[in-house]
Amino acid sequence: MSEEIGVVVTGVSGRMGQMLVAEIARHPRLFLAGAVEREGHGWIGRDIGTAMGGAAQGVLVADDPLDCFARAHAIVDFTAPSASVAYAELAAQARAVHVIGTTGFSEDDLAKIKAAARHAVVVRAGNMSLGVNLLTVLTRKVAAALDADFDIEVVEYHHNQKVDAPSGTALMLGAAAADGRGVDLREVSDSGRGGMTGARRRGDIGFSAVRGGDIVGEHDVIFAGQGERIVLRHVASDRALFARGALKAALWGQGKVPGEYDMLDVLNLADP
Repeated sequence: MSEEIGVVVTGVSGRMGQMLVAEIARHPRLFLAGAVEREGHGWIGRDIGTAMGGAAQGVLVADDPLDCFARAHAIVDFTAPSASVAYAELAAQARAVHVIGTTGFSEDDLAKIKAAARHAVVVRAGNMSLGVNLLTVLTRKVAAALDADFDIEVVEYHHNQKVDAPSGTALMLGAAAADGRGVDLREVSDSGRGGMTGARRRGDIGFSAVRGGDIVGEHDVIFAGQGERIVLRHVASDRALFARGALKAALWGQGKVPGEYDMLDVLNLADP
């Protein structure tokens, strides 16, 4: 496939939105087909380039996602759960690939996204980087090799503006560990410690969240046994890697059959 791929960026004024616009401008096969913000936002009607403090790009920021999606091959979406769920339905109507980097979904939200994926390609992942997805695979393998005598703790570090905890990436890693052990993460998750909690329950998968400064994203998966620890770690120092991963997913999804995919599929890391 050699044609240029038109991408709509939602939540375009945010850090990830602006990063995506910049990465699209540098990409040889992608062009910005639309820029979406919420109704009433100060950027509505402005050229996205000048709104970002640069040269005009000929694309006006809009608050009508359906009109933008109708002109797009792909939508890249790092917004909020309620917005992403609404965008999923509209992307399905447009038969456009919907790449979702949003985290913090409820079970009901995920059910609605799954329904939308019956009609279009949805690529949803808690983290779009190659390194983190490799870490997910390693976490599953190590968890499968070690029994519950090894406690599992996922420690995540993010900037002080992040609003959800544990992070989507931490939950993805926890799910990989649970999968490796053959258990349901919902039954073994421990993320609400405080006060007199008592001893740790055998087999639980714990989560700890650190928020501070401008930390882009760091994740440790700790397997703590008697007399030894195994620590798997990923450090992100440049937010652009998430944008590049999302755009890779937007390209990968072109021509795929409708369904819900993740970055393991995009990177060919999924189990056969």
